[in-house]
Amino acid sequence: MKNGFDGKKRRRLAKAESFFFFCFLTGLVLAVFFAASPAEAAFVEEAPRIPIPLLQLGVVPADSPQDVAVSLQILALLTVLTLAPAILLMLTSFTRIVVVLGFIQRAIGLQQSPPQQTIVSLALFLALFTMYPTWNRIYENALAPYLAKEIDSPRAWTETITPLREFMFRYTRQEELSLMVSMANLERPENREEVPTRVLIPAFMLSELKTAFQMGVVIYIPFIIVDMIVSSVLLAMGMMMLPPMMISLPFKILLFVMADGWNLVVVSLLKSFTNVP
Repeated sequence: MKNGFDGKKRRRLAKAESFFFFCFLTGLVLAVFFAASPAEAAFVEEAPRIPIPLLQLGVVPADSPQDVAVSLQILALLTVLTLAPAILLMLTSFTRIVVVLGFIQRAIGLQQSPPQQTIVSLALFLALFTMYPTWNRIYENALAPYLAKEIDSPRAWTETITPLREFMFRYTRQEELSLMVSMANLERPENREEVPTRVLIPAFMLSELKTAFQMGVVIYIPFIIVDMIVSSVLLAMGMMMLPPMMISLPFKILLFVMADGWNLVVVSLLKSFTNVP
């Protein structure tokens, strides 16, 4: 019992000594800090002040109408660059191509192979390939003369939108166009020139999506047959706990490779656009 009490006293004394030693060190540091003489502080040079410029925001008046025109052209260019991805999706063959390539990836059962960046890049270059006649016509009739100052901006816009409208009319179904005309509360147009571009663009996109889904269904059929055969064989063998996807995936990849699937799909996509050179 005595040894137990002695141990407690020693621990208490050790804690007390540690506390007093910490207080002594703290007081010593504070004393040194506050004991700095004014003479030593005089040698400390004052840090140089950094001048802060005053920003005055305001509207600078244009010196001439040409300055206003240049500013508006820059604003229009920045707007077009901002909307470039949407324009690429709406006015070109990109929508059909990227949807069909996505169907291939999902029909086989590969979620991350090929990567999505590869699918989008392939769709982008195929869209550039199919749209080459249209872009070439726009460059020759609109961009090059406008840069050479042979035509004005309204004429350049007309020469730009006309080939795009012809391309979209070529692949827009009558059902989708009638739907968008009725939704816009417009009278039935007598010819193509009376169809507004704001009505033609969504109709074209709906037609492209419909065509892409039709091609996707055709792509899905052989892979569904492979899945059904593998599932029936596994069920007949009593392997109900084994996922059929695990067994059918190598067979679907082998079928796609042996049938030269990528070439068949790409050729079908390119032939679906009749203006490809």
